[in-house]
Amino acid sequence: RSVYDDQPNAHQRFMEKLDACIRNHDREIEKMCNFHHQGFVDAITELLKVRADAEKLKVQVTDTNRRLQDAGKEVIAQTEEIIRCRVQQRNITTVVEKLQLCLPGEYYSALKTMEQLENLYLPRVSQYRFCQIMIENLPKLREEIKEISMSDLKDFLESIRKHSDRIGETAMKQAQQQKTFSTPLQKQNNVNYGRNMCLGRSRILESKNEITLKRTFEEDDEHEEEVLTAQDLVDFSPVYRCLHIYSVLGDGEIFENYYRKQRRKQARLVLQPQSSMHETVEGYRRYFSQIVGFFVVEDHILHVTQGLVTRTYTDELWNMALSKIIAVLRTHSSYCSDPDLVLELKNLIVVFADTLQGYGFPVNRLFDLLFEIRDQYNETLLKKWSGLFRDIFEADNYSPIPVGNEEEYKIVISKFPFQDPEFDKQSFPKKLPMSQSVPQIYIQVKEFIYASLKFSESLHRSSTEIDDMLRKSTNLLLTRTLSSCLQNLIKKPHIGLTELVQIIINTTHLEQACKYLEDFISNITNISQVTVHTARLYGLSTFKDARHAAEGEIYTKLNQKIDEFIQIADYDWTMSESDGRASGYLMDLINFLRSTFQVFTHLPGKVAQTACMSACQHLSTSLMQMLLDSELKQISMGAIQQFNLDVIQCELFASSEPVPGFQGDTLQLAFIDLRQVRHYQIFPFQIISLMCLCDLFFYFSRMKDSSKKNNIFAQFRKNDRDKQKLIETVVKQLRSLVNGMSQHT
Repeated sequence: RSVYDDQPNAHQRFMEKLDACIRNHDREIEKMCNFHHQGFVDAITELLKVRADAEKLKVQVTDTNRRLQDAGKEVIAQTEEIIRCRVQQRNITTVVEKLQLCLPGEYYSALKTMEQLENLYLPRVSQYRFCQIMIENLPKLREEIKEISMSDLKDFLESIRKHSDRIGETAMKQAQQQKTFSTPLQKQNNVNYGRNMCLGRSRILESKNEITLKRTFEEDDEHEEEVLTAQDLVDFSPVYRCLHIYSVLGDGEIFENYYRKQRRKQARLVLQPQSSMHETVEGYRRYFSQIVGFFVVEDHILHVTQGLVTRTYTDELWNMALSKIIAVLRTHSSYCSDPDLVLELKNLIVVFADTLQGYGFPVNRLFDLLFEIRDQYNETLLKKWSGLFRDIFEADNYSPIPVGNEEEYKIVISKFPFQDPEFDKQSFPKKLPMSQSVPQIYIQVKEFIYASLKFSESLHRSSTEIDDMLRKSTNLLLTRTLSSCLQNLIKKPHIGLTELVQIIINTTHLEQACKYLEDFISNITNISQVTVHTARLYGLSTFKDARHAAEGEIYTKLNQKIDEFIQIADYDWTMSESDGRASGYLMDLINFLRSTFQVFTHLPGKVAQTACMSACQHLSTSLMQMLLDSELKQISMGAIQQFNLDVIQCELFASSEPVPGFQGDTLQLAFIDLRQVRHYQIFPFQIISLMCLCDLFFYFSRMKDSSKKNNIFAQFRKNDRDKQKLIETVVKQLRSLVNGMSQHT
């Protein structure tokens, strides 16, 4: 409006400018079109080329679709047929299920209908022939119904025979879930001693019995929340129906007798175990499950029927079965040599007994049987631990245990209760007096106590009874198994004197540890040792007997070693003159005895003294036998002198106190018979020996006087003082021997 209203020529100028703007836009458009024209031409060209290929592809797609539709017609037809069949199948299944619901009353309704026909309707039309035919066929129909129901009953009996193990397994699971086997005793064991028993392993108790029982009946369906019952596993309707039909027909007693007879036959089959049942725990589990399943079915029939099964009948059947079960378990358990298998069997018997007890069956005899099996379990444990003890003794080096620092010492005393204040004062490194077998034996004894405790749990016994059982089984381990192993070890030929000495030391420390074992058992059972009926461990007598046997073996081996040296003695009884030195074999023997008695420093004083006295007496007797040998016809003065020198060395050895603790000349008296031969048949020899002794006495007297005169400072030197003391001792002994033999001659 402003263009038309303001100026007269404004419209014309506006139109000119508008035309100029249009021309500019047209030029821009033309430039753009010129720029893209070639690309457009190329695209059109490519599109024309693609059109031919698109036509070909269209033909191929159309052909493929046609062929696919033709091929799919048959599949579609089959699919429709399958759908139709599945619908029919579902309908048939529904009909069958509905018919099954109606079956329990089918035969009974037929019987009622026949009764009405026979008593009410047929008499009204009895003049007709068809009525007579119907009346004649009614008994046959009744028999057919009885036969059909009996066939169903037989199928039922076969079904429960097949499912009895599954029924029993389910019942045992239920009983196991309802009963908790964790007693206060087990809880205390777990709290106080579950992780601090110095056994080097983490398997101490920790409710092992309960874990084992839970694992006993684990199957693939262990995570199922719903626990099936006997009714869920077996359809009992054939029994009810058959019982009802026979009762209606007046044959209820016949049916009861038949049912009980068949069930007795099945009971005998169930109670018959497989020959290999004792080899695995699965065999026992299957056996128990079948028996439980059988009696669960009978208990169910007892409670849901009237008269078919009575309590008297089930009790009689159970007593018969119980006697058979006990006999079978006695026989098969006697074949078990593995304590773990015996323990599994015990757990199964406990679950088996608890399950049937829950159904009202008495099971006291089963728990009495468990006590018999407990003795067998202990026997298997004793055999197992006998092998463990033998292995420990074989691997022992019979040397004191070296401890280089405090940590090593704590490790040892954590395994064995060693207490010695004097030993604690010593600096490291040092050696414990016992060898490596001592803590290992102590650990194994505690392991045995735990193994024995496993069987005692869940037996419905008091803590006092369990404590008594543990102590008795431990006493058997100590007095029979360990004692036998020690006795056999001591008698082994490769066990030398050093080993025997270490065995004596080991038994001393094991004997001292018995009081700790008694405390250990008391802590487990929570029964004080001051209780009147508490048994004591017999380990003291066991280790004392072993120590005495080792001591006797030391005396024997010492004498055998002396005999070996004596056997190499080669006296020339015709020698003209002695060489002035004791025989080489005798010096070797004396050196051996000295070194041996040094090892005896750790032994009790009386043991070392007895061994030393026994060795000297045996040596004296052996030398005496040389002189009294019947084959010795004559002896020269030189031989007498040589033999005299050997006897003097023996006497010097005895006087040197090889083992401390002898009073006066006690040890020297072992050789007195060599100087005072009382047998008159060697009278000439005594005269010669007396002459020789006189010469020796004169010689040593001159030596004694010479020493006093020529060396006035001898008393200030220790070696000279010892030498002088030795000469005085020899002179004293020679004087007494000369005087003694002079009196006899």
